[in-house]
Amino acid sequence: MIEQPLTPADVDFVASLHGDDAVSFIVLMQPRGDQDRLLRAIDDVALGELDRAVQEAEMPEGHADGEPAERALAHSLDALRATGSEAVGQLVQRHPLDLLRSVVEETGADEVIVLTAPHFVEEFFHRDWASRARHKVGVPVLKLFSHAADEPPESQQS
Repeated sequence: MIEQPLTPADVDFVASLHGDDAVSFIVLMQPRGDQDRLLRAIDDVALGELDRAVQEAEMPEGHADGEPAERALAHSLDALRATGSEAVGQLVQRHPLDLLRSVVEETGADEVIVLTAPHFVEEFFHRDWASRARHKVGVPVLKLFSHAADEPPESQQS
C-alpha cells in the first residue's frame, strides 16, 4: 500500500527485500487528499520541513508536481516491473483496509508492505495504515518509510 509514487530508492529497497526469490507485487495506492491536510502539516513541522507545511495548501501529498494519481501508480508499477518483479495495481478510493484485506485473502499474499511518509499524529494514536492493517489482514505487515523524491541520492541509502 502506497500513498505517493515510488522513488527509485523505494523500488530498489522493496524489490531487494526477498533476495533473489521471485516476487510479485499488488500495489494499492491511495493518495492522501484534502481530508487530512492539517495532519500532514503537523508532520511536516515535526520533521522540520516548514516549507512543505506551507505548501500543503497548494498541492495534496501524492501528487508531486501535480501528477495525477493514475500516472503515479503507472510509474510505480513500471518501476517495479523493471526490477524483474511482477506488478499490478489499482487506485483506492474508499475503505483502503477493507480492500487490502480482500486482496490478501483472494491472492494468498504472504505479507503486506505499507510504504508511507512519516505521519506522527496518526502513528502516536496507532491510527496509521500499518497499525490498523496489523489487526485486519491476517499476515505480517511491514511498515517502511518512503524516500522523499527531492532527497539527494546519498541520503537515499537504505
